[in-house]
Amino acid sequence: MSDDKGARTANIFDVARLAGVSHQTVSRVLNDLPNVRPATRARVEQAIAQLRYSPSPAARALVTRRTRTIGLVAPGVADYGPTSIAMHFAIAARAERYNVETVSTLDADPAAVRSAVEGLLRQRVDAIVLIVVDIGVLEVVRSLDLSIPVVAAAASQRRSPHLVSIDQYRGARSAVRHLAELGHTRILHLAGPQRAPDAIERIRGWRDELAAHRLEAVEPASGDWSAASGHDLGLRLPVEAGTAVFVANDHMAIGLLSALRERGLRVPDDVSVVGFDDVPEAGFLYPPLTTVRQDFAALGELIMRKVLIAIEEPESATEDTPLPTHLIVRQSTAAPR
Repeated sequence: MSDDKGARTANIFDVARLAGVSHQTVSRVLNDLPNVRPATRARVEQAIAQLRYSPSPAARALVTRRTRTIGLVAPGVADYGPTSIAMHFAIAARAERYNVETVSTLDADPAAVRSAVEGLLRQRVDAIVLIVVDIGVLEVVRSLDLSIPVVAAAASQRRSPHLVSIDQYRGARSAVRHLAELGHTRILHLAGPQRAPDAIERIRGWRDELAAHRLEAVEPASGDWSAASGHDLGLRLPVEAGTAVFVANDHMAIGLLSALRERGLRVPDDVSVVGFDDVPEAGFLYPPLTTVRQDFAALGELIMRKVLIAIEEPESATEDTPLPTHLIVRQSTAAPR
């Protein structure tokens, strides 16, 4: 790489890596703030000179107005995924010495989210993070024209520098592939809410993996992520139409396991079951649940990194590949009899 190219592409994180310090220290040096040791300041200045780094004028203009507070708009539900994302993002923010002001929206509709965003703006937050559980909110994200950065955690086929996600689509495909490779040819699906981005991507992955194996897709039934909905659907599930079920999340799978027992069906002897999330209880069910694990800690860190880039170096924002999932094989799946 030539020096000219380095000058065009270097950002505050490159300077921090070269100097062996945090990006916050680089920011303090750039803004001539106290509490930086002379030797550290000299090392940062040398790295700046070596990389010919020029900070964003817009970012520098914002420095004196920052509150070091990030607004988080989270759904007012106890679902494992959104709750885990919110928790791990808060941990990542604290590690970067930012406070998090959380607003829970009881309604997932776009109007409620827009109202929550407006409330956070009045509190002069430095950035806003949205945990998206309704596809309509994605359009809100795209329509917002704010003076501060907005980062959304949302599964979507569309890529954006301001969207981060775990790869729900490939996670679903890995679950269905596991069942197909065991020899199952009729694989049913219990889906999540119809407007939930995660559920939509998991359905898409289920359909595409079935098509890859030339297997028929029976129209899925939709639950609401709860064990109760999984149990209700499980009592009516046409198991005669299939020997395996891919369930949109683990809590619905827990309800399904109970319903299948009530119907006198054994897992995995009669029906194999795969969940999604790898909740802490998944390995202690009877039988232990095969499921797709999501790394919510890594997602929380990625969200925070996107926020920092958007604040410090908005010109450096790039699209990210969704984080991978991991199939965890336990005793709820086996080859069909």
